[in-house]
Amino acid sequence: MSNPTIRSPKALFEPATAGALQLANRIAMAPLTRNRAGPGLAPGPFAVEYYAQRASAGLIIAEATQISAQAQGYAGTPGCYTDKQVEGWKKVTAAVHAKGGTIVVQLWHTGRVSHTSFQKDGQAPIGPSAIRANTKTFLAAQGFVDVSMPRALHLDEIPGIIDDFRNASTRAIEGGFDGVELHGAHGYLLDAFLRDGTNHRTDNYGGSIENRARLLLEVADACALAIGPGRLGVRISPVSTAGDSHDSHPQALFDHVVEKLSPLGLAYLHVVEGETGGARDSIAFDYAALRARFDGVWMANNGYDRQMAIDAVTSGRADLVSFGRLFIANPDLVERLKEDAPLNALMAPEMLYGGGAHGYTDYPSLVRPEAVAARA
Repeated sequence: MSNPTIRSPKALFEPATAGALQLANRIAMAPLTRNRAGPGLAPGPFAVEYYAQRASAGLIIAEATQISAQAQGYAGTPGCYTDKQVEGWKKVTAAVHAKGGTIVVQLWHTGRVSHTSFQKDGQAPIGPSAIRANTKTFLAAQGFVDVSMPRALHLDEIPGIIDDFRNASTRAIEGGFDGVELHGAHGYLLDAFLRDGTNHRTDNYGGSIENRARLLLEVADACALAIGPGRLGVRISPVSTAGDSHDSHPQALFDHVVEKLSPLGLAYLHVVEGETGGARDSIAFDYAALRARFDGVWMANNGYDRQMAIDAVTSGRADLVSFGRLFIANPDLVERLKEDAPLNALMAPEMLYGGGAHGYTDYPSLVRPEAVAARA
């Protein structure tokens, strides 16, 4: 469907359009879990500053955010389903917009990547099937611990999950976000339904590729209808094993998923290439063939540096490129990439998850000669 467009080498830093979203450049800030939500799982006290510092990104994708209380899987991750949470997000989005930025929020249900301590009355988390994930979650008092054994989601509960995604998407727009990204990656609920390694159901949501893809597509349909498809993105990770995610035929699976998403007219499709935070060629996969099935804006992610991003956008292999940890350490990443300036290194790993301002809002921006002269 899609034919790559050859662009200027400067295109990475030039304005672009993604559905209804107007972007100042083709650089996106990937969604980054930082476990710093405040009381009521509203954005924490430093979130306004954190996101505003990074408003020069063409698009900020705010951290993965729960669609309901049941959807939580980690300590300190925010929600977007209560009045208090929405009011907190309004402060964040207003600050980003005041600096000329565009911001969407990633919505997730963590599914089986959760723990009984997050669930009402200590119940089991839900998944497509009762298969425990070989992965860990983050508890405030204990740090990283094994996730709990899930139960299979009942068929009559599925409409409620779809409604929760729809409701959170409308509440996100109420909170001032320019759009929403659905987290269909990394072993969380929507991704777990997709894959035959985690979905052993025998009803209409299991078995064939068409059935396993049904929940993601129904959620996308519902959210597109609720907020407009031009404000909706979807993230997928075809070969990543994050969250103990695996499938016997990922190419066929994701070829089908992308073909079905394409007619919706999404703002963009966000594709994690290779192993999340690791090798980009961990499993053979034809991303060009996948892209050919999508008639829309294609966002590439995972391990990109400056030259890789320029090459991807110039060649038309990607329309947008998202950066994760580089945006944590470099609030002015767009400017640094444009000028090919040195990049800050990440602070200690323990500052990534939880904590306060240190390692969150205190990474330095570029020091300008004129600024030094003004202080002299």
